[in-house]
Amino acid sequence: MAETDAGQKARQARRERIRRIKLLIFIVPLFSITILLGLCIFLGIRLHMVKKELSDMRAAMEAATVMNQTDLPEDTNDAKTQEALYTVSKVEEFTQTEIEDEPLTEEDTDVRKVYLTFDDGPSGNTNRILDILADYDVKATFFVVGKEEEEYQALYNRIVEEGHTLAMHSYSHKYGEIYQSVDSFSADLSKLQEFLYETTGVWCRYCRFPGGSSNTVSRVDMHELIDYLDEQDMSYFDWNISSGDAASSYIGPSDIIRNCTAKLQDYDEAIILMHDASDKNSTVEALPGLIETIQAMDDTKILPITDDTERIHHISNE
Repeated sequence: MAETDAGQKARQARRERIRRIKLLIFIVPLFSITILLGLCIFLGIRLHMVKKELSDMRAAMEAATVMNQTDLPEDTNDAKTQEALYTVSKVEEFTQTEIEDEPLTEEDTDVRKVYLTFDDGPSGNTNRILDILADYDVKATFFVVGKEEEEYQALYNRIVEEGHTLAMHSYSHKYGEIYQSVDSFSADLSKLQEFLYETTGVWCRYCRFPGGSSNTVSRVDMHELIDYLDEQDMSYFDWNISSGDAASSYIGPSDIIRNCTAKLQDYDEAIILMHDASDKNSTVEALPGLIETIQAMDDTKILPITDDTERIHHISNE
């Protein structure tokens, strides 16, 4: 009996050891997998943070480059580069050049004229902007770039068909190429002019310099480029009010409305700078409130740019 009890205890002890071994076999891999998974998550988060830091550093370097005028940025899709470009443009310093056209009627001279202008389109937001403008029966001006993808062809045509002014910003929007020389600037603008004519049947004569005529990144004296436009019978338009949507991708709709209207009553003719880009959702969201605010002002009209529009120039043609 004693031997039987001893045998049973031995078997029980053996089963207990086997149970513990099986438990360890299950727990150790599970614990290892959990540790590895946690490590992967940590490394993934860290990698994302490092990429963001690198992106921010790259953006800061590009912006600093713009300010130092050593190398020109290829484009201005980066928010920090945009902020630098539109800061150095000094949009408050402008001259208004009189137009030798038919004299304004007494009724016209008593009306404040506001021009909503959108740079950099067409984009994924263009249809939304056009829908809002249609809802309020308002016409605007679109300074567009060259986009040959099929999805954008209808947008160029819709701008024209709905009575808005189609104008030129640049074909490539690459500052480093556009502002290398008069020849590179003219080649880019001519390419855009011909492209828009083939797409819409409109031969555009209005343009806006990327970064404005007062930009400080051009390798060419801006007066040479202005002279070229004069020779081609083209007119350029800067702006005297900025929405601020280029300076920050985090600006809210209420801030955009405030930026656009705070000094509006200081001008008889106000050209407002905004942007038509896929990441400018705040601009789209601000547009209804902006239009309603302007329309509520006495003796104020929202108009598209035409030959009768007073030229707003940051630098003089002289």
